[in-house]
Amino acid sequence: MILKEQIAAVHQGSSGYPQTLLTALGTDAPTEFWAAGPLEVLDQPRTGFFCSSQCPGSLVLKTFDAITRMRDEGQILIGGFHSVMEWECLGILLRGRQPVIWVPARSIVGMHLKPELIPAFNAGRLLILSPFPPKEKRITASLAEARNRFVGALADRVFVPHAAPNSRTLAICDQLKVSGKQILNADDVLKERL
Repeated sequence: MILKEQIAAVHQGSSGYPQTLLTALGTDAPTEFWAAGPLEVLDQPRTGFFCSSQCPGSLVLKTFDAITRMRDEGQILIGGFHSVMEWECLGILLRGRQPVIWVPARSIVGMHLKPELIPAFNAGRLLILSPFPPKEKRITASLAEARNRFVGALADRVFVPHAAPNSRTLAICDQLKVSGKQILNADDVLKERL
C-alpha cells in the first residue's frame, strides 16, 4: 500500500507544480495533484504513452522493440498503463534503470501496489501521480479521459503504437496534435537516431 506519508500534494503555484500543466490545460489544469515517488523526474523530458486495448498482432513486436529501445536509451515514459498492451510495456520499462511515471485513473491515496511495481517504487524509479482527490477510489471512463489529458499535458511528445478508430486513444491523439505535440508510432521510434 502507498502510505499516506509517501504521498505529497502538489499545489498550483508551488515549486514542484509543472508549468506545462498550466500551459497545456489552462483553466482546466488541476489546482493540485498527488505524487508518490521522485518528483524531480518531472524536471526531465517525458514521452507520453497511449495504446488502444486491441492492438493488432502485427504491431505488438514492433511496439515491444520500440519500448525496449526507449528504455535502453533511458527515456522517461509517462502513461496510465491500463490496457493490456500498455501494462506489458510497463513491465518492459520496469526492467530498465530509467524512471517511469505511472498515472492511474483514480486516487493514489491508500492504493495497493501490484507486486511487480514495488521494487521500482522502493528503488525510487517509479513516480506515481494522480490528479484525483482521495475520494476517487474507482476507475471510471470520465476519470480515464481526465487522466489521459493530464498525461498528454505533462508529455513533451507522445508515443502511440495503435489508436483504434473511434477510440478514446484516437480522441486524445487528435487533441494532442491540435496542441502541437509530436505523435510517434513504433516505426518513428525505431528509426530515431541514437
